[in-house]
Amino acid sequence: MTNRRGLLIILSSPSGAGKSTLSKRLRAWDPTIRFSVSATTRKPRDGEVDGQDYHFMPEEVFKRDVAAGDMLEHAFVFGNFYGSPKGPVKQAIDIGQDLLFDIDWQGAQQIRNSDLGQHTLSIFLLPPSITELHRRLVSRGQDSDEVIAKRMQKSWDEISHWGSYDHVLINDDLDATERDLISIVTATRLRRIQQPALVDHVRKLQAEFEEMQ
Repeated sequence: MTNRRGLLIILSSPSGAGKSTLSKRLRAWDPTIRFSVSATTRKPRDGEVDGQDYHFMPEEVFKRDVAAGDMLEHAFVFGNFYGSPKGPVKQAIDIGQDLLFDIDWQGAQQIRNSDLGQHTLSIFLLPPSITELHRRLVSRGQDSDEVIAKRMQKSWDEISHWGSYDHVLINDDLDATERDLISIVTATRLRRIQQPALVDHVRKLQAEFEEMQ
C-alpha cells in the first residue's frame, strides 16, 4: 500500500491569470503530478493520441457513462461533450498518484460533490486587477480584439465563483504564487485522509502501549 492517497488538484482561473504557467511550474517541481486525461465526443485532431490527449468515445457511450455515474464531471462545450472518467481517477488515488485538473468552477463543483470529493484540493487564481488581466491577454499576441473582449466578458463570471474554492491566490508575483501553490499542495498531502498508513501506525502504538501496562 502506498504511504498516501493521491490528490485531485483543481486549478482554475479566468484566462490570463496564470493558470497554464503555474500548472507547468507545479509539474516541474514534482514531475510525478500528471494531468487528468479527459474524455470527449469530438473527433481526434491531427497528431492527437487516444488515451494520451483525450479518451475519444462515441456520444452514446459517453452519455451511458454519465447515466451510470462513471463520469466525475462533464459538460457540453461547442457541440461536444467533455468529462473526467471516474475509473482512472479512482485508480490514481489508490496508488498515490496526484492528478491535475484544468477545469472551470462547474466541473470543480461536480468533482467536489462526488464520492471522491474528499480527496480534492481546489485552488482559484485571481489577477491583481482587471486592467492587468486585460494587459496579459493583449501581450500574448495570440487572440484578436474580438476574442479578447469575449474572454474579458467571461472572466467576471469565473471570478464570481472564487468563494467555492479551498484556496484562493492573487497572482501578482508569479514566483511568490508558485511558492504558495507548492506549500498548499505539500500541506494537503499530509491531511489525515490522504495517509491510509496512519491507522495501522496508531494501532501499533496502542498495542505497544498496552504491552507496557
